[in-house]
Amino acid sequence: MKQNPMLICIPDISGFTQFMSETDSDLSSKVIPSLLNKIIYSNEIGLKVSEIEGDAVLFYRSGKLPSLKILINQCIHFYKEFYKQLNILKETYNDNDDSHKIPKTLGLKIILHYGHEIDTVQIGKHIKLMGEDVIIAHKLLKNKVPKDEYLLISENLISQYDMKDLDNKLYWGELKNGENVYEHLGEINYTYIDLLPLLNFNE
Repeated sequence: MKQNPMLICIPDISGFTQFMSETDSDLSSKVIPSLLNKIIYSNEIGLKVSEIEGDAVLFYRSGKLPSLKILINQCIHFYKEFYKQLNILKETYNDNDDSHKIPKTLGLKIILHYGHEIDTVQIGKHIKLMGEDVIIAHKLLKNKVPKDEYLLISENLISQYDMKDLDNKLYWGELKNGENVYEHLGEINYTYIDLLPLLNFNE
């Protein structure tokens, strides 16, 4: 096992369980893989894929962190490309009675975390991430954020940057703080921002 400081990024499809349970299985079996592929191919900053987890992609990157601006721009790109794909899929499968549920039910949330307690283990051709910080990143998917679609940045990651260049706002919304208490892990603090308003901004 090799331990490295590491950035973890988890784009997670919200509404996945509802979509899978309420939608024609033939349609869902085409839509979800297409969306996951779109997320993977929208990666422009050298993130590596550790796992594809049904409704999420676990990305990681060791070495020097990208700037906060580059990292946030990557998350914006994930989100906008995801929505472009939602609309393409709706049109592609518009002969299916459930096609309207694609953009109505599905969305995207993104978790960013940074940690030192991460081991990389090679299993076959794949790199498996293990350690407390991997657990924290996954736990952060279950939180008190009062939104369905958001970017959440853990305190561990925020602390790696000089925040003088970033006030409490980004161009589309306001950054807010939150915290959750998790069993065995204690209190984990984070910053989050609603992603949905991004859809009203044109590049």
